[in-house]
Amino acid sequence: MKKQIKRQKHELDATDRAVGRLASEAAKYLMGKNKPDYSPNIDGGDFVTIINASKLKFTGKKLEQKDYYHHTLFPGGLKKTSMKKVFEKNPEDVIRRAVRSMLPKNKLRNEMLKRLNIKA
Repeated sequence: MKKQIKRQKHELDATDRAVGRLASEAAKYLMGKNKPDYSPNIDGGDFVTIINASKLKFTGKKLEQKDYYHHTLFPGGLKKTSMKKVFEKNPEDVIRRAVRSMLPKNKLRNEMLKRLNIKA
């Protein structure tokens, strides 16, 4: 017998909040860790909307020093992009990358990320 999952909607304001603190709170809601019937093998999380993504606060020198890496799978294909460049182009992408890395690395992660909505 399947139990119905009741999903709530949470709205988080990113104005003057550190990226990691905001991302960890969003990840908690997406996984459903705020619910008393939390189970790690069941995707019972809620919907999360993050507003004012362009008004984030960065602590320390993260904006200048932090880099994102990806590999093209060709020899010598390691590509590097600075956080500053990514944030100027698309501030929503910085939050999405932070939240994605805080979610469990399994088959449930993509389903959880579909419930994350970010608005600049």
